[in-house]
Amino acid sequence: MAAKIEHIEIKGVNIPVIFEEDSRLPIVTTQIIFTDSGSISDTKKAGVAKFSAKLLNEGTKTLGSNAFAQKLESKAIGLSAHAGTETFVIEVSSLKEEYTNALKELTSLLKDPNYSRESMSKIKTMTLGSLSSKENDFDYIAGNALKKIMFNGTVLGQASSGTQESVKSITLRDVKSFVQKHIVLSRAIVVVGGDLSLDEVKTNMKNVLESLEVGTATEVPHFEVSQTPKTESIKKETKQAYIYFGSPYSMSVDDAEYYKARVATFILGTGGFGSRLMEEIRVKRGLAYSAYARVHVSKSSSYMSGYLQTKLDSMDEAKATVKEVIEKFVKKGVTKEELEQTKKFLLGSEPLRVETMSQRLNRTFMEYYKGFALGHSVDELEKIKNLKLKDLNKYIKSHREILDISYAIVTK
Repeated sequence: MAAKIEHIEIKGVNIPVIFEEDSRLPIVTTQIIFTDSGSISDTKKAGVAKFSAKLLNEGTKTLGSNAFAQKLESKAIGLSAHAGTETFVIEVSSLKEEYTNALKELTSLLKDPNYSRESMSKIKTMTLGSLSSKENDFDYIAGNALKKIMFNGTVLGQASSGTQESVKSITLRDVKSFVQKHIVLSRAIVVVGGDLSLDEVKTNMKNVLESLEVGTATEVPHFEVSQTPKTESIKKETKQAYIYFGSPYSMSVDDAEYYKARVATFILGTGGFGSRLMEEIRVKRGLAYSAYARVHVSKSSSYMSGYLQTKLDSMDEAKATVKEVIEKFVKKGVTKEELEQTKKFLLGSEPLRVETMSQRLNRTFMEYYKGFALGHSVDELEKIKNLKLKDLNKYIKSHREILDISYAIVTK
């Protein structure tokens, strides 16, 4: 059955419920998604959102981490939390026969998180160890440096996992404050799929969510990319140059022309072999194994970014080639052959993007979250099918802001 959106009312709050019934397997998956609650909320200390997710993965204070994990494992229940940029997600999965028990464990976790010194110490040690290991992860370093250039002075310009200094400063009070503010009814969206009815979902989710406070809903803030292009070189003991680049992209999250951006960036750099960047940088000049670029459009930001690795002595040529390819792309647009090939791929590969229940639920969630009507993705494919070359090239030429390219480069 196709996914549908309904609502449940709890404590005066209308909570959206995105649901798809699928009886082919006796499995149920549940996500509670809290909006404006990811790393974008880390305005005081970087890494608090992800740290809080890790704490919720430590089970309840009553049972402790090991006993809680063993209890879940004995019933084949999966229960985890993770923080993205704009959202905080708690996910539960189980066999249908254990669905009620799975929600009982979720309720226990929401009522009694493992707020203990032991869990805080464990998470802090593991997080600091992970950050230490990333000191030699040059992709991680270049990626974070690019974010800092593009969103300097904002929460998007900092490392979402935090730094050694910020993680060391995170206290139990910080985590409790985060959970109290963000894990609330007014920010919740429920996403459920599996072998059960919508009425069952509504009844059970009401019981689970009753334990949460109403809280306050807030709009996701939007951050503009720096309009002044900048290049930063970071010196490391490396045998390769890691080149990350990015630029502004003027588009709102609910822009009706996003389908044109999808086609354009596929041709420029998302489409792998055959894309402009791959053809020029790898195939014709042999400067890199791969080169990639994509457009990111969300409530909090809109920008284009890409990356490649190259030999140290070809770094300058590779960087110049990126700029050259993008300039030509904006100035001359694409060819009819490129457009037709892209249409064939995007339309032909569509079944692969909706073959699992998880994929379909995620698509429906994104349609709702971005403010589109249900079925928007299908309408978008029809627009791609009917897209004219002249309209696409006019669109490409109108986005000259992508020529304002910033670079973050890790080199020797």
